[in-house]
Amino acid sequence: MNNTDVIIVGAGPTGLALACQLIRYGVDFVIIDKKETTTPYSKAIGVQARTLEIYEQIGLADKLIALGAKAEKARMFAGGKVRGEIEFNELGKGMSPYPYVLLAEQGKHEKLLYEHIKSHGRDVRWQSELESFSQNDPGVTATLKTDTGGHETIKAKYLIGCDGAKSLVRHALGLTFEGSTFERLFYVADVKIDWEFGHDALQAFLMRNSLLAFFPMTGEKQYRIVGTFPEEFAKDEGNVLYEEIEERIRLDAQIDFDITKVNWFSTYKVHTRHVNKFSDGRCFLAGDSAHIHTPAGAQGMNTGIQDGYNLAWKMAWVLKYGSDERLLNSYNEERLPNADNLMRTTDRFFNLVASPDPLLVFARLYIFPYIANIAFNLDAVKRFVFPRISQIAINYRSSSLSKNSGTFKVKAGDRMPWFSVDGESVYDRLRQPGFHLLVFMGGKTEIPPLPADLMAAWDGKVDSTVISLTPEISKIFGTDKAFYLILRPDNYIGIISNNFSSASVSEYLAKFTT
Repeated sequence: MNNTDVIIVGAGPTGLALACQLIRYGVDFVIIDKKETTTPYSKAIGVQARTLEIYEQIGLADKLIALGAKAEKARMFAGGKVRGEIEFNELGKGMSPYPYVLLAEQGKHEKLLYEHIKSHGRDVRWQSELESFSQNDPGVTATLKTDTGGHETIKAKYLIGCDGAKSLVRHALGLTFEGSTFERLFYVADVKIDWEFGHDALQAFLMRNSLLAFFPMTGEKQYRIVGTFPEEFAKDEGNVLYEEIEERIRLDAQIDFDITKVNWFSTYKVHTRHVNKFSDGRCFLAGDSAHIHTPAGAQGMNTGIQDGYNLAWKMAWVLKYGSDERLLNSYNEERLPNADNLMRTTDRFFNLVASPDPLLVFARLYIFPYIANIAFNLDAVKRFVFPRISQIAINYRSSSLSKNSGTFKVKAGDRMPWFSVDGESVYDRLRQPGFHLLVFMGGKTEIPPLPADLMAAWDGKVDSTVISLTPEISKIFGTDKAFYLILRPDNYIGIISNNFSSASVSEYLAKFTT
């Protein structure tokens, strides 16, 4: 019988990214998957800025960027003609070091994560399937069917189900997965296309009640096509021929093109659902096992990666530093509201691009294409759109781990804003896997030293940095007075205040000690 700290069930993007985080914190784990290896297919291709910020901490952001292509602009078609373009290569300029959406195939993405895991002396238990598990106060006992057809028992402190929309873990825990299903059948195809249009843009086709878009991928003339069949299309998913997909594409696009190669295609029904809670006892859910929704805005995979990012540091603090297990309750507290909000947001976005409502159809076909580029060049629009698409706007302001003291534009529970310090990214100072105390001061303001016993107790678990309060920083935070903040290990603000004292710092950090 093997013993470990954490069992991860599922080695898709969520499970692999979670394993990378556990490696970062030095937490022991076993990760299993019934597949033979990482997916060979492109599947999810949109990688958001917040995901790249997370990967930057472990040295993977630049490597993933090299495997993909930046979405530089969108070209809009209606009635077979180009009606407008939107430039969004730098939609998030000044808000993130990654001010764009990256298009990178899931197969390459998974391989990069897997190689990172192997480079740290770990591996995935491929062709190993979870058959059953039980939990009690000491931990979780899981029974696996191994790649040789035998059985194995593993004991762990915790189990995390990253095993997809049909999650065995979720079913075994008896958690609900409520929501709705879109009646229309979606299709996706990765193809090579000959046509007159350049490879520098997403091609979006505006229609009365359907969805069709071509996403440029790495490789000459390579595209991902996503679309919907009309509601009256009666075939079940899995019974659709590729020829029927291409026929639908030609009818909806109304332009000339030649698909010279089909690399992969699939059809599926879109569901929008999330669990009633993200954990039960010592068992947790992340990714598609906890929430699924429309592909609008490329949110699903990125949200699963953020689930693991949120959970990993909390498990590390309980397992390695003796934090009370009640800290793990904040995972559900923080991620469940996000899943609920995400489901509603993606539903609304899908209705905007595909709803048959006459008013929305008129705006989509005859107004939006002609004003979009102007609108997306306005700072107010950029600052509304980019944070929501990129997921940098996700916050935990209502969390029990967030504490505000004073009036700031940036609140406790927000992601740490990005800005430059002495010509370098502030994130360069925040890569260590621990808490960060940042003091922003100007002039000759004196900061009282933290007591030696506090620093000794938190040695290696918290670092401190003093940063000059520049006009840029004052504008971002909405104050010209000295202030401090404590960042959690996931670089979300735990406390922000103008009143610096060792007592206030000690009081906040005490949340994470027994």
